[in-house]
Amino acid sequence: MSTKVTDVTSELVTPILDELQLELVDVEFKKEGPNWFLRIYIDSESGVDLEDCGQVSEKLSEKLDELDPIPQAYFLEVSSPGAERPLKKEKDLQKAIGKNVYISTYEPIDGEKAFEGRLISFDGEILEVEVKIKTRKKVYSIPYEKVANARLAIIF
Repeated sequence: MSTKVTDVTSELVTPILDELQLELVDVEFKKEGPNWFLRIYIDSESGVDLEDCGQVSEKLSEKLDELDPIPQAYFLEVSSPGAERPLKKEKDLQKAIGKNVYISTYEPIDGEKAFEGRLISFDGEILEVEVKIKTRKKVYSIPYEKVANARLAIIF
């Protein structure tokens, strides 16, 4: 059910975002307590502001009302993915090269399942992440198909 909703929503919101020169980061359809939430995360090279979110919300809301693809009541939220945005697609990882990332894997690599450090490279198959361990640095090669989660990271 929620996969169909996110697919339909992605199709509806993409032309709106293209027109506004914005990028779709993610679509979620989740039940939290008694309420359903349809969340659209958008971004652009220069970031997004409240006005961008409002425009997308208004235009998408019209399309959703027109087609009515979601049977239950829900809240529509349009926002920026924030500083620790998810890296869902290969192009997201390409853009993140040189930045700090957090990667978790489905199975251990060199005994680890979580890696936080600088993404050195990504060739479509292998991510190279430089992790600082106390005073030394170690580079991990992580196969893309073993990545469970990836996001930008703020490292203090």
